[in-house]
This record gives sequence, structure tokens and C-alpha cells, in this order.
Amino acid sequence: MIIAITNQKGGVGKTTTAINLAAALASKSLSTLLVDLDPQANSSMSFIDIHKVGKTVYDALAEKEVHLEEVIESVEKMPTLSVAPSSISLAKIESKLLGEFDSYYRLKDELDRIKDTYDYVVIDTPPTLGIITVNALVAATHVLIPIQSSYFALEGTDDLLETIDKIKMRANPELQILGALLTLYDKRTRLSRDIHAQVEEAFGDKLFDTVISKSVRLEESPAYQESIFTFAPRSSGAFEYYKLSEEILSRV
Repeated sequence: MIIAITNQKGGVGKTTTAINLAAALASKSLSTLLVDLDPQANSSMSFIDIHKVGKTVYDALAEKEVHLEEVIESVEKMPTLSVAPSSISLAKIESKLLGEFDSYYRLKDELDRIKDTYDYVVIDTPPTLGIITVNALVAATHVLIPIQSSYFALEGTDDLLETIDKIKMRANPELQILGALLTLYDKRTRLSRDIHAQVEEAFGDKLFDTVISKSVRLEESPAYQESIFTFAPRSSGAFEYYKLSEEILSRV
């Protein structure tokens, strides 16, 4: 199962969800690979020292002689979790692949080589609908859409759903929407409750029952190169992401 965590809006909790969903799955003794496709490399930095990394996802996508298995790093604190790290050089991939006939299939081809090695692959994507995100959607079996509990929560969602539909028509007919996830939720505010109702109306039963609350611990954990499960295992964030992983497993 390959889960692309996607929303072209920034600040909606894509990376936080990628980090902690991958860690939650790995904590269940499921062999899990986290693929960081965001040039900011925040998912990578949450688990490994990227300054000691040689080749990255950029090399695997841009260079025909480099393959994804060569760039994957193991996570010391979680033996069932591995990371395919990103770097700022990934920002150049659009111009590098422009005009290449297989530009949208690079990640799929690389994951096809190693997919039998892992039970789950989680892909963190950048806040755009460019060639990187399209690579993730072509390679994925499922899409998870984080949506922030804010006034403009659903802004741009139509563009994302249209892109998913186009990819399903040709490049990846098996692609499914796993669900929408409400993030940065504050149950004390009327706005959050109103947004929850709007998102539920838009996505119906595709909206996860689990919501991810605003949490200082979730914001702090990446700075210490840890997921929420090792940084603050008794926190609400740890409980909510564990619950999300259970809900995902029940859906598939």
C-alpha cells in the first residue's frame, strides 16, 4: 500500500501527518518506507541527519543510473522504519524532467523495484500540484488529504480532486482516495466545528473519524529528530495518530 499525503495548500499538516503516520505503522512491526518528496526535507530531518546523507530522492528521480534503494536510510530508533531523504536540490526536478517522456512515472518505476520489501510506503509531497506531486499520485495506491481547520479549509480542494480524477483516467486507474483528515483542530472554537461540518459535507464517509488537534508536542518533536511516539508517547498527538493508523488499517 502506497499512501500519498497531498494537498497543494501549505501549512495543513502534510509533513506532520507523514512523519507520525509512518511511525505509527512502523510501531506495529509493519515494514514502512517514508519517501520525502518535499524540497524542504522536513520529513527527512525528523528522523535522520541529512547533512550526512549522500544521494537523495532527487538523484533517484533525475539520474537513470541511481535507484531509490541506494538512497534509503534506516532509522536508528525504529528498526521497521526507513526514509528516502529529500534535499533542496529536489526543487530543480521540474526543469530537469521537463520534456522527458517518462517524467510522471519516475517514482512509480523506482517504487516498483522495491515495493515487495515494504508493507507500507508513505509519501510526503510539497504544497504544489507540479511534477513532484503528480509523480506521487501516479505511484500511489491511495491518497490521504489533510485539511486544516481554518476559514479557507476547502480552498483549492476542487483542483486537487480534479487532478486525482485526471490521473485515474489514464496514468493510475487504481488510485483511490483513502480519506480526508482534519488537522490543527480546536474543539473549543465554533469555527473548527463549522469547518468540520463543511468538510464532512464535502467528503462524506471519506472523512476520517479521527481528528488531529492543535498540539505543541507535535510541533516540537521534529526538532528533536523524533516522531510523537518517542518524543511524547502519552500526548494527545500520539493517541490521535495511533488512532488514525488503526482507522487506515481498518479501511484497507
